[in-house]
Amino acid sequence: MTESHIRHTIRHAIDPASAARMGTQELRENFHIGGLFEAGGINLTYTHYDRMIVGGAMPADEPLSLDAIRPTGTKSFLERRELVAVNIGGPGKATTSGGTYDLGTRDMIYVGMGEQVSFSSDDPKTQAKFYLLSAPAHKTYPTRLLTIANAKRLDLGSQETSNERSIFQFTTTIETCQIVVGMTQLAKGSVWNTMPAHIHDRRMEAYLYFDLAQTARVFHFMGAPTETRHIVMANEEAVLSPVWSIHSGCGTANYAFIWAMAGDNVDYTDVDPVALGSMR
Repeated sequence: MTESHIRHTIRHAIDPASAARMGTQELRENFHIGGLFEAGGINLTYTHYDRMIVGGAMPADEPLSLDAIRPTGTKSFLERRELVAVNIGGPGKATTSGGTYDLGTRDMIYVGMGEQVSFSSDDPKTQAKFYLLSAPAHKTYPTRLLTIANAKRLDLGSQETSNERSIFQFTTTIETCQIVVGMTQLAKGSVWNTMPAHIHDRRMEAYLYFDLAQTARVFHFMGAPTETRHIVMANEEAVLSPVWSIHSGCGTANYAFIWAMAGDNVDYTDVDPVALGSMR
């Protein structure tokens, strides 16, 4: 398998004043990421927000190896990086030098710096979909399989505020260099996530919205707290959130999303709350 199975794009960093002047199409071109999952291929977006890479791998009949791309400037993809892959599709496998790991739906694997990794589907008719998140690393930590059943779970919100949800923290139970990843599932009848909103100037964030019906949508809110904007998201689409931006969503039905952060610290609770009355 050659790099021909990998496609990549680059997103440059946008400041809050520029974002405030953007229209719908410009916002989507700079922050929205679609087309992540393509049968038999890997699609990557290299961002200039903490050098985070966001992508998707959807193996079909053959395994897909995660090879270096030009923006990393390295011989192998994980030569100076760490990786988290979350499977949101059918059963699949991730193979590293340390062995092969089975990933069911909503299971994730952490792969440390210096490793090689490839992905495969157990059944080409029910393909695995690996959501990929990678950030620069300075130390090698061991590869770890983390199933959804073993994730740290927090139940928050309520039906009264339409945000009853379960948060599944993956990487908070292991050591990483800077990447933090988890998943949130909204209960039936709940549509709001992360409201009241917050920012964290010490790390960027990316969301992947999934488990949405084809006709359903999530309105993702972003922007500086006094200059909010929105992007309409469909199933299995991702969105970038700079450090200065809020990141919250409201859907036409309940849904799930994977959140990932990279930056100066890995403390999940290190946020700067935004008072709801101050938002514009």
